[in-house]
Amino acid sequence: MTEGRWLGAVADDVRLLDRTSTAQRVADVLRERITAGDLPPRTRLPEEQLIEVLRVSRNTLREAFRLLTHEGLLEHELHRGVFVRELGEDDLVDLYRLRRLIECNVVAGLAGLDPGRMERLADDVETASAAAARGDWVAVGTANMRFHAGLVGLAGSPRTNQVVAHLLAEVRLAFHAAASPRRLHEPYVERNRSLLALLVEGRYDVAARELDRYLDDSLAELLAAMREGPSLERPDTGDAADETDAVAETVAAP
Repeated sequence: MTEGRWLGAVADDVRLLDRTSTAQRVADVLRERITAGDLPPRTRLPEEQLIEVLRVSRNTLREAFRLLTHEGLLEHELHRGVFVRELGEDDLVDLYRLRRLIECNVVAGLAGLDPGRMERLADDVETASAAAARGDWVAVGTANMRFHAGLVGLAGSPRTNQVVAHLLAEVRLAFHAAASPRRLHEPYVERNRSLLALLVEGRYDVAARELDRYLDDSLAELLAAMREGPSLERPDTGDAADETDAVAETVAAP
């Protein structure tokens, strides 16, 4: 995604930031852009433009950068600025180790779940299916991220939700390594649907075992993609203005 577009999405998210906004809330906006796939690894985050679209002080923005750097999402390069971080293989293995610990244990620990609580997951599955039908594989990846966040949300633990929000943003960075987004995302549209069906049926142990296999397969495919070559998940057009617009859109989105 070009710089103008993602900055436009951030500007649209400005509605989330009121007079009491903090660096943490600015970090939330930027993290959401990363999770949505708008900010691939090595994207430079321009201070002046972000200050303008987010309507925050330089100190607040820099504190948000510091928070996201601590989370492993950004990195500062002397005399060059702040960039979205590029993951290595060891990072990815570690992230999936943590995903397995959290997601599989959440699912295995569910009991007597009200089917109404799974409506959000069903919406995410249908969103992914519709995006796949029109060939928008980036949107499929975003719906997949939301599905997994919603899956963990079934545990009803705000602290776990926060950890997973950070975790999935890092995972999304790895998606950009895939030369074929379709090959990466397409199988998981139906696998998410199958997982949801098991949850609706109350077969939580079976779902947890299937999720464990699912994460093994996902990790193997992402590692293979990293070794094969550069990302084509969202080609860079080189238009700095477009990515700025995307960030602005996020700030104002409903």
